Amino acid sequence: MSTADWIVLFLTLLIIVIYGVYKSRGIKNIDGYLLGNRSLPWYHVGLSVMATQASAITFLSAPGLAYSSGMSFVQFYFGLPLAMIVLCITFIPIFHKLKVFTAYEFLEKRFDVRTRGLTAILFLIQRGISTGITIFAPALIISTILHIDLTWTTLAIGSFVVIYTTYGGTKAVSHTQLLQMSIIFASLLIAGILVIHLLPQDIGLSKALHIAGKSGKTNALDFTFDLNNNYTIWTGLIGGFFLQLSYFGTDQSQVGRYLTGASIRESRMGLIMNGLLKIPMQFAILLIGILVFAYYQFHQPPIFFNQVEVKNLKESKYAPEYQIFEQQHNELFKARESAVQQLNIALEQDDKKSISHARTALSQLNAQMQQVKDRTVDLIKKNNPSAETNDNNYVFLSFVTTVFPKGLIGLLIAVIFLASMGSTASAINSLASTTTIDIYKRFINRKSSERQDLLWSRLFTLIWGIFTILVALYANRLGNLLEAVNILGSLFYGTILGIFIVAFYMRKIRGKAVFIAAILSEVIVIGIWLMDKIPFLWLNLIGCLAVMLIAYLLQLGVNKSALIDDKIQY
Repeated sequence: MSTADWIVLFLTLLIIVIYGVYKSRGIKNIDGYLLGNRSLPWYHVGLSVMATQASAITFLSAPGLAYSSGMSFVQFYFGLPLAMIVLCITFIPIFHKLKVFTAYEFLEKRFDVRTRGLTAILFLIQRGISTGITIFAPALIISTILHIDLTWTTLAIGSFVVIYTTYGGTKAVSHTQLLQMSIIFASLLIAGILVIHLLPQDIGLSKALHIAGKSGKTNALDFTFDLNNNYTIWTGLIGGFFLQLSYFGTDQSQVGRYLTGASIRESRMGLIMNGLLKIPMQFAILLIGILVFAYYQFHQPPIFFNQVEVKNLKESKYAPEYQIFEQQHNELFKARESAVQQLNIALEQDDKKSISHARTALSQLNAQMQQVKDRTVDLIKKNNPSAETNDNNYVFLSFVTTVFPKGLIGLLIAVIFLASMGSTASAINSLASTTTIDIYKRFINRKSSERQDLLWSRLFTLIWGIFTILVALYANRLGNLLEAVNILGSLFYGTILGIFIVAFYMRKIRGKAVFIAAILSEVIVIGIWLMDKIPFLWLNLIGCLAVMLIAYLLQLGVNKSALIDDKIQY
């Protein structure tokens, strides 16, 4: 990056930290620290909810996923609006009425302290580890692209967040997220316009999408009911619905965001805003990936986007083999470039026969280029068995740093940092609030003063911040990081959601039955995941239904046993 890029990057991050500290001054009690005195307007709530979900992984992995696999990932969010409606009708009024700090307080009122403690612990495990991944993801990729030591980029992202989150709590998180999302939206708009501008003069947005479509990249909708496919209408609507319902309804990192609303109405409007904007935002991010794909139809892409691994390969004993693959890649690109030009001419002339012929040729050349890439990946594995061979996460950032003008590169890098900081801040704040309210105040010191609560809240924020940074420093390479986070969530969210569904809708089931059901369901979910037989999104549905069914059967057994005892006593 140039000096101008570094200045833009550091000024943007510094402004965020100073703004967060400034807006959160004067906090005097735990209500202000953990929930911002429940005083925020709906647009604050909505943008805070969006910023919490839209981590840096979203902006790094999604364009790369679209580049390699097309638009199908957008279906992952199709269950989101439905989940928002359910939350607005049921969860929000109950949480506001009970004046809870965390979602898990409600479970003790409904069941018992064991169920509350178990659910809180499941959340702390899942959220603590996944937050480390949300720090690690951008740190790894930025360090690779900019040739900076991974430790320093990890510490930079984590430290900026911990500073203002520890000082200002939820108020700092919400205010900085408002500013962060404004910068992110503006930057994405600029990036999209610039990608279109960088296409050849005779190739506009419409033709670029046509070319991408003829290459099989605009497959946004898939109506097939295929249990082996992660992204279809049905996995999005059903599995995605349960995942989103659990995430927004039971994950304290999100519950804590809409509990800051000044009223039930403000919280509801914030969630509805998220439900209406999230799918278009995700579609736009994937669309940028499609446009990057179109750009590389006319400009030669690297054979592998993670240039660090390519450099290592060039310096190894496998360098001669790599040179052969690189030559094949170059020749195939020239042939593909010619096929794209033929397709463009056919589209202009609306010649269906020529379009079909060019499309077939383009499809074959893309398949051949993928084969060359696969052989290169195999060579990378030979050279280094622990090498990261999924380069989806590097596509967009590699494109930005090699093509975008000076100054804008720094802004786009800042967006990655801001997205990571926004989601990480919410997560650390939720970890601290759950630890303070559900562990410390419930099991350790039930008679603590306001001053003690505020002190411990800040201390737990700092501890969890350090923990997540340590997870990030020692995180393993996980392939596509966007999927890794969602898989981790799917292992726990179904069980947690099942507990809440039972609490809200199955009034006759008591604490002991749901406690045992939750443990058994989590074992079942992890077992199914280890067998690797179905897409991970279905784990959310399985976990939820398992809790409901097992709890019902256990309670039915208890009731029959009690009835028998009553008859014997009689």
